Amino acid sequence: MRRVALKIAYLGRDYYGFQRQPGLKTVESELLSSLEEAGVVSNVDKCGFGIAGRTDRGVHALGNVISFLSREGVRINQINNSLPQSIRILAQAKVPLQFKVRYALQRHYRYIWPLLTDDFNFDDMEEAALYFIGTHDFSNFSKRSERNPVRTIDKLEIKKGKDQIQIDVFGESFLWNMIRKIVSVLLLVGEGDLNKEKLENYFNPNIDLAIRPMPPEGLILMDVTYPGINFQEDLYAKNSFYSYLKQEYIKNQTITLSERDMLKNLM
Repeated sequence: MRRVALKIAYLGRDYYGFQRQPGLKTVESELLSSLEEAGVVSNVDKCGFGIAGRTDRGVHALGNVISFLSREGVRINQINNSLPQSIRILAQAKVPLQFKVRYALQRHYRYIWPLLTDDFNFDDMEEAALYFIGTHDFSNFSKRSERNPVRTIDKLEIKKGKDQIQIDVFGESFLWNMIRKIVSVLLLVGEGDLNKEKLENYFNPNIDLAIRPMPPEGLILMDVTYPGINFQEDLYAKNSFYSYLKQEYIKNQTITLSERDMLKNLM
């Protein structure tokens, strides 16, 4: 018996989140079905299956990690052949039997948001980002019922492109909706709807502030890393997922352009 760790990518829009739910199509249910079909596991409920990030409905991933026990060697593309094109195993790693996939060294999330106006204060947004770095009580950025709302953000980077804003957040672990609520607050600052000097109130658990999370479709789990664990990338699997994403991107760009033209003609 050996423990296997696999790095997976997926488009979240096709699924009701990662975690299994009765009667619903999820990333986990598709993965477990394919692992069983490929003969990698014989009993999905007794294989010690674990996941690094239980992403919500609509959230994507390029570097989520799963782990399980298997008597067989893993052939990545044998499993990929029975998976939907929107889910792909990209790499695998040798890990010890006691490896705990939930205990990562660092998780990296990225949020992408379209920049629809020139009237945006990027400098204020960058200054506001500094408030989030370090260890804080993030009660206002998740459910108020969280038993341990204290989290540490190692790094938060903001990049402004021609027509989008990219926000990268790095840390060991995050609360439910935490990233999407942080992005929501940062964008309020950039749009001038929130004074950055008032941000300290958001870290006060005695002040109950309602923050609406950003839409899940803009969030990507980019990577999960572990000390001393090196994943071996499968080039064929990577190229296959790249081709699929490119086709989807072109299709969605066509939809976006036609909708934009319709908007112009309604003005």
